[in-house]
Amino acid sequence: MATDFYKVLGVPGNASDKDIKSAFRKLARQYHPDVNPGDVEAERRFKEISQANEVVGDAKNRTAYDKYGDQWQHADKIEESRKRQGAGTFGGRFRGGGGPGQGFQFEGDLSDIFGRGGGGRFDQLFHRTAGRQQGQNLEHSVSVTLTEAYHGASRTVQLSTSGGPSARIEVNIPAGVSDGQRIRLSRKGAPGMNGGSPGDLFLNVRVQPHPSYKRDGNNLRTVVDVPVADAALGGEVHVPTLKGKALALNIPAGTQAGRTFRLAGQGMPTSAGGFGDLLADVRLILPDDLTDQQRALFEQLRASSTSQPAAAGD
Repeated sequence: MATDFYKVLGVPGNASDKDIKSAFRKLARQYHPDVNPGDVEAERRFKEISQANEVVGDAKNRTAYDKYGDQWQHADKIEESRKRQGAGTFGGRFRGGGGPGQGFQFEGDLSDIFGRGGGGRFDQLFHRTAGRQQGQNLEHSVSVTLTEAYHGASRTVQLSTSGGPSARIEVNIPAGVSDGQRIRLSRKGAPGMNGGSPGDLFLNVRVQPHPSYKRDGNNLRTVVDVPVADAALGGEVHVPTLKGKALALNIPAGTQAGRTFRLAGQGMPTSAGGFGDLLADVRLILPDDLTDQQRALFEQLRASSTSQPAAAGD
């Protein structure tokens, strides 16, 4: 059955060019291989959407498609054959082609359209298509810092192909990329032969460890130092974030060492457009050198903490 490219994009046959473009962008973002790594069905849908956009998203191709349906690529040859038919030199006839997405059927000898005999236009087209060869898929490893993984980054990579020249290209590393992720860049691999499409480039990403943060999925975990007095009485500390600014964290009185505070939305970017959380683990900090006054206060605190209540009847 012929593919209805309007149905693939989810628009009616009389949709405006603007509506078609908008529908394609929305679907392309949803099914792009970079957003759905390893998802075969998403990759198939992305190719289908791209093909539909190449046809009905192009004014000339759309006109031919609306008129001839799935035979739109042969519009010029069909028109030429129709003219020859009108002059009495064409033996076939046409049926159908009632509207967008409907098939256009030709009854007769295909050589009437593509050229009769060996070496005709059909023969040339067939052999040229059969000789096409897709380019080689390539792999390249890239290393980024956690900060670059948070914001996104770009790299210039040197690509080498077997038996071909090397090339330098700039690639984009999306925000939120994780350690060990494999990113597919469509048509960024080795060039094809005889008109074949380029291969794909696969980036194997390594995210370097960060001295202050550990990653847990889309969440980040860090340690926040809290003076023991603030932990006992309550206070405020500042927590740095990968966004580049520090956030004020309210410390309630009686906070214990190891307590975790969750700062919502301060983690890594997600594929859905949101952010994970930042988990701040409390570490209590004592003064390095106690003054006489501080020592006296701590001794009073210890004495009050270890004193026993009077026995009943005393």
